[in-house]
Amino acid sequence: MSQFNFVSDLQNALVMDGDTRGPAPRWKKKLEASMNGSANTTRSVLSVSYNTSFSGVQAASAKTPGKSSDAKAKKSMTTPSKTPGGGDRFIPNRAATNFELAHFLVTKEAANNSDDENDEPSSSNGNNNDNNVQASAHKSELQKLIAEAAQVGDSAKSGRILCYQNKAPAAPESHTNPLKVVYSLKTPISTKSGSRYIPTTSERILDAPDFINDYYLNLMDWSGDNIVAVALGNCVYLWNAASGSIEQLNEYEEGDYACALSWIQEGQILAIGNSTGAVELWDCSKVKRLRVMDGHSARVGSLAWNSYLVSSGSRDGTIIHHDVRSREHKLSSLSGHTQEVCGLKWSTDFKYLASGGNDNLVNVWSLGSGGVGTAPEPLHKFTEHQAAVRALAWCPWQTNTLASGGGTADRCIKFWNVHNGSLIKSVDSKSQVCSLLFSRHYKELISAHGFANNQLTIWKYPTMVKQADLTGHTSRVLQMAMSPDGSTVISAGADETLRLWNCFAPDPLAAKKVANVNSNAKKSVFRQSLR
Repeated sequence: MSQFNFVSDLQNALVMDGDTRGPAPRWKKKLEASMNGSANTTRSVLSVSYNTSFSGVQAASAKTPGKSSDAKAKKSMTTPSKTPGGGDRFIPNRAATNFELAHFLVTKEAANNSDDENDEPSSSNGNNNDNNVQASAHKSELQKLIAEAAQVGDSAKSGRILCYQNKAPAAPESHTNPLKVVYSLKTPISTKSGSRYIPTTSERILDAPDFINDYYLNLMDWSGDNIVAVALGNCVYLWNAASGSIEQLNEYEEGDYACALSWIQEGQILAIGNSTGAVELWDCSKVKRLRVMDGHSARVGSLAWNSYLVSSGSRDGTIIHHDVRSREHKLSSLSGHTQEVCGLKWSTDFKYLASGGNDNLVNVWSLGSGGVGTAPEPLHKFTEHQAAVRALAWCPWQTNTLASGGGTADRCIKFWNVHNGSLIKSVDSKSQVCSLLFSRHYKELISAHGFANNQLTIWKYPTMVKQADLTGHTSRVLQMAMSPDGSTVISAGADETLRLWNCFAPDPLAAKKVANVNSNAKKSVFRQSLR
């Protein structure tokens, strides 16, 4: 009898919840039935039921001991009817999912598999094999054409077909990281262009009273000796950028005025085209006029030097080449325009002369047979501009590339290949183009504009991506010139101001390399004069 009491006490000790009055619960009945079957099974079930109270995975099931271990395992393997937290499943975004691409790739793979099965070698049926090969080749070619039309070549391999969600919305302003604002805010005085900063405000402003507001005149130029010549009213002034001194070169009588200024490449000889149709040569070191060369019947609005040859464009539509060494200075006359010639530029290798006129034409003249002057007929005649063409610039690193800018009715900057006469690129600048200059240190282009912003714009060449807008002029920017070292641009506006922009400062590391190579080169003092 005592042994039965011992078994009863052992069962009561193993049962965690103790005895209860009334009918035994269902879990207790199952436990007793399993204990009667085998002792090993009893120990296993008891251990499982005991460990459930400490298991994090089955903590929820331990609260209801009426469920068996098999039912618990079965329940844990099934997908819950409701996702916990609402973020357990991916819901595809049908608007951003490319079902057509997915269907094409699936059918393409299935077709390839079927072709591989049909292409098994058979010695008894040679004609069928040939037909299958031709059909598979035709099908593969058709699939290639479809892939090219659908643009699923390389992008299908690397890109996603299914899109599960859109980008996360931006954080509200109250949650913005203040450090990000401090370190990412652009300063208002500069704009980042690639790896350098472009100052968007002028470094220095000079007064230019009585500067003539005429689109067809060229009233400013910068010499290789760092002297800026500018025409104000009926006077011509010289401003030394190194010392800051100002000197009056000439004063015309009432009614006459300078229409074009151009420095010789080396030296202090200045060519002045006046309103009477004459071209004057001045030695600015001695403030002395050397000679007067006539030949035009109207004002001379554009000038361009080629060694000892100076070319002049006039309102009468002609271009005259003057040999400044000879008594008979007139070498030849070109009649390629029907209206005023307002733009004139020799290429950097002096093999081509570009002329722009009020007749919306751009003419390119090749060098003459004797190496002096140009051919009597233009090599190319470009008629794509819809307004007067005054802005002309030759690319310094691509001598066959010419840039031209149109007036208010055109507003386009166009690039030409003078070797074959083709149009390379055309960009709408949204405003009148008054002047163009290529940078010497960067593959960039700067343009001067009129209404509505009266700004200077720096473009990346050849992509023509806008890098920066230099603002400050209150009226249209009529003229630009570049410093001898190529780092600074001076602009003349109809607001009677001259502004200096340090927009093409060379890279310091590159400048050190050049200084080490050319240690004996003459250093510009222009930067010192502006400090």
